[in-house]
Amino acid sequence: MTRCSNRVVALLALMLLAASALPFANFAPNRLVSGNGLWLWQIWSFSPLALLAVPAALWILCWLPGRFPGLLILLLAQTGFTLLLWAAGEAANHLAASASPLARTSPGSGLWLWLLLMLLIANDAIRRLTARAPWRWLLNVQLWLLPCWLLVSGALDGLSLLKEYANRQDTFNDALYQHLTLLWGTLLPALLIGVPLGMACWRHPRRQSSVFTALNIIQTIPSVALFGVLIAPLAGLAQRFPWLATF
Repeated sequence: MTRCSNRVVALLALMLLAASALPFANFAPNRLVSGNGLWLWQIWSFSPLALLAVPAALWILCWLPGRFPGLLILLLAQTGFTLLLWAAGEAANHLAASASPLARTSPGSGLWLWLLLMLLIANDAIRRLTARAPWRWLLNVQLWLLPCWLLVSGALDGLSLLKEYANRQDTFNDALYQHLTLLWGTLLPALLIGVPLGMACWRHPRRQSSVFTALNIIQTIPSVALFGVLIAPLAGLAQRFPWLATF
């Protein structure tokens, strides 16, 4: 009896079937309304059974031994991931052609789940194809080449998120700049101080106790300050609800 050579992908293929029952996109007449979920076969007229082809192909490949089926699984997952993104952009353009300019099309839960499962399948295939870290990094990076090209080429501009970015580009860019400033403003000093300090502790074990004592004191200070900030609201709640004082 033939055994399944890749149980992880076999399970993910079954999850793809479950994801097919979820909406592919959400269409709303404007940005203030939540909108309605649409399945892929409602956007373009075709049989829902056609979606079974990808999970079925992955399921069959899971039962075939060797490296070649793993390569086919990677190619199928990568192609499916790219086509799903392209289909999302085309669905937004297709729905916008028969609606007002205020209409918004956003990815549905089914699309998000399909994209996640395709990435997991591709990652598992890469892990099984090679054990060398540089090749794994290279294969994972090339997964995003075509999706990035779709984003740059404007194929996804019909989606609601990119429409909002186009309308408020200055606000988004300012928020991104502030976020990166806060990120690197804390991460860079931590690396400049932490890495040399860690190397010094590794080379001189006797200094570890004093360094860890100082770090524990520094780490405790924000906790004490946060506790002081929370005292006033907690005291107010205890006065309003006396039964809380019993905990």
